[in-house]
Amino acid sequence: MHKPSLIDFHAGITAIDTEYVRPGLDASHLVVQGERAAFVDTGTTHSVPLLLAALKEKNLAPEQVDYVFLTHVHLDHAGGAGALMAALPRATAVLHPRGARHMADPSRLVAGSKAVYGDAAFDALYGEIVPIPAERIRTVEDGEKLALADRELEFLHTEGHARHHYCIVDPAAEAIFTGDCFGISYRELDTADGPFIFPTTTPVQFDPEAAHATLHRLLSYAPRHAFLTHFSHVSAPAALAPQLHRDLDAYVDIARRCRAADDPEESIRLALREWTFARLDAHGFDPDPVLRDEILHMDLALNAQGLAYWLAHAADGAPA
Repeated sequence: MHKPSLIDFHAGITAIDTEYVRPGLDASHLVVQGERAAFVDTGTTHSVPLLLAALKEKNLAPEQVDYVFLTHVHLDHAGGAGALMAALPRATAVLHPRGARHMADPSRLVAGSKAVYGDAAFDALYGEIVPIPAERIRTVEDGEKLALADRELEFLHTEGHARHHYCIVDPAAEAIFTGDCFGISYRELDTADGPFIFPTTTPVQFDPEAAHATLHRLLSYAPRHAFLTHFSHVSAPAALAPQLHRDLDAYVDIARRCRAADDPEESIRLALREWTFARLDAHGFDPDPVLRDEILHMDLALNAQGLAYWLAHAADGAPA
């Protein structure tokens, strides 16, 4: 196996490229405090050898990992958790109360994903989803705090992307681990104007009002850094949040405008692409549409799916 791609940050935080789909798309974060360690999100089962290799690179033994923090149970974040836990004899998996059962028994997650992707594509993307023994799972309530060695972490229930999502406030790093609640920011899209950031509205629990509220709540902690699963670190999140709010409003407007289209989802996708490409123009990014589509096609498709689902099931107040 090749060496993992690692990016070291302050306060003992290291981003590990999980290599889900392509390099630079999906990160697990290793947090080290003294002699103890934790992972934030895991990537897929295919990513687990990279995470274990990262421990070795940091001269850490598997027995030194106390926690596997899973911001939510979408498989690009938590698909590898069971296989990773099997290699970490002292670790506890920490989940939102609504997500814990899906890690103890991932059969519904697997069945739903295979219905979308088919067996072969699912296996190529995710591999085998290994259950986590229930006795090794701990849930956290909103506002609950846990300690990694002497480092206190606070857990916030954060809806908008998924109802089983939490974020982790890390005062020692002046940071928040945001999962998918502070959008997506790929390093390939950085320019002299800084990072390019946009929301994720994937199905099936996108809730725009909750997403706005979550952004406000995260900023109330005045973080200087945000660690995103897609992809890793951005600084000065308060300067980036207004664009996320604008995009959320624009996405909702796009979805409503496409309601009467023959194929609302495809109409939404095309409109999102136009909106996002115009933003990239203003951001000074390479105008090549082929390059832009290579980087963004999956997110545009998933965001369109989530908006179409929201439009059909929840846009007029019905529960998603």
